[in-house]
Amino acid sequence: MKQLLRKELVLSASPLAFIFIAFSFMTLIPGYPILCGAFFITLGIFHSFQNAREANDTLYTALLPIAKSDVVKGKYLFVMFIELTGISIMMVLTFLRMSVLAGSEIYLNNAMMNANMFFIAMALLIFAAFNYIFIGGFFKTAYDFSKPFITYAIVSFAVIMLAEAAHHIPGLEALNAFGFEYFGLQIILLIGGILLYGLLTYLSYKKACHDFDRIDL
Repeated sequence: MKQLLRKELVLSASPLAFIFIAFSFMTLIPGYPILCGAFFITLGIFHSFQNAREANDTLYTALLPIAKSDVVKGKYLFVMFIELTGISIMMVLTFLRMSVLAGSEIYLNNAMMNANMFFIAMALLIFAAFNYIFIGGFFKTAYDFSKPFITYAIVSFAVIMLAEAAHHIPGLEALNAFGFEYFGLQIILLIGGILLYGLLTYLSYKKACHDFDRIDL
């Protein structure tokens, strides 16, 4: 498993996949849809898939003395490494906004989504959508990724718009809690995001293994 991940990180990954992790710091931007940071992280991963396709990386990896399912596993390990690195940075910055910066005027007067556990849950949902729609769609052919990415982008921005609008709906104001207000609810939402991320990624992985095994490279 370590060798598969190392191969993806060293040989297959686009530098943009690592550079775009920096979009996690959009968590600190007031008056901006901060969930876009999660989308930009996946955009960096998309560039890695694009580079890998042009370099025939999938065929090269499949010719190694490993099972075809390991080719899929390597890609998922790489994607999850980038996503979890990004979400870890978002989590640290979110706790910074929830504690030290909780009383800051620029955040108190922010009409957009606050950085809290609901934000982290929605970022995980965007990552889950990327894994399920884009990566799962890519391994149907192991070549075509334009349609899966367009579909994912539409779903991703729909999630962003719904998440940004949610706290403006009467009765859902708690979703935009400042600091540690409604922390019990925030934790429940975070756990829900984690479970959805894990479930959709796992289902996508299993389907991708099945689809890729049927492809004659």
